[in-house]
Amino acid sequence: MRRIKVKRFFKLFHSIYICVKQHFMLGLKMATDPRWVNIVEDNIKEILIDHAFCEQKAASNAISMIVQYPHRPDLVSAMVEICKEEMEHFDMVHKKILERGFNLGFERKDPYVKDLHEYLKKNHDNSSRESHFVNQMLFAAMIEARSCERFKILSEQLTDKDLKKFYRMLMESEARHFMTFLRFAKKYSSTIDVDERWKTFLAFEASLMSKYGKEETMHG
Repeated sequence: MRRIKVKRFFKLFHSIYICVKQHFMLGLKMATDPRWVNIVEDNIKEILIDHAFCEQKAASNAISMIVQYPHRPDLVSAMVEICKEEMEHFDMVHKKILERGFNLGFERKDPYVKDLHEYLKKNHDNSSRESHFVNQMLFAAMIEARSCERFKILSEQLTDKDLKKFYRMLMESEARHFMTFLRFAKKYSSTIDVDERWKTFLAFEASLMSKYGKEETMHG
């Protein structure tokens, strides 16, 4: 009996440690509205379809990085791995969609992603190759960070046990991708203070969250 209690204690302690570590690592300044998960549960079909297209777009973005930066072999190798993983995730989500009797449907627009892109375009000069590259990396890192946070919420708060386990697994991948993009932004920047740009980008992203977290989409 005592052994069981000790095991439960260490399991709980480990979960708390992972959550705190993840929050610190991501650096997000504003949490998702806690009511978002209730909106999602009322329409699992929509969140799964939206998620599938998010994975597809992430894979396309990785391919784009390979095309644009073939002279950086370490970046190319990392993007190949991300592309493969994102497409595997797309396949996994698509199977969840089919298992539940749904169809993929057509791609939806992502206002959150558009807002991030417009901010970087407006506030940070894209005329130099270095600045453009840093913006691309930070853009991808932010999307991965927020997706990771959303996956964490779903893994903890969904009543659907199958999807809880599913999103727990995917959450860890998003965290790795986030770190990869941030690492390359810093590695290939010699004149830009990446930490400062990331800090201001995080502040902007936090200001966005007042209007998001109200729809059954991964970033909405």
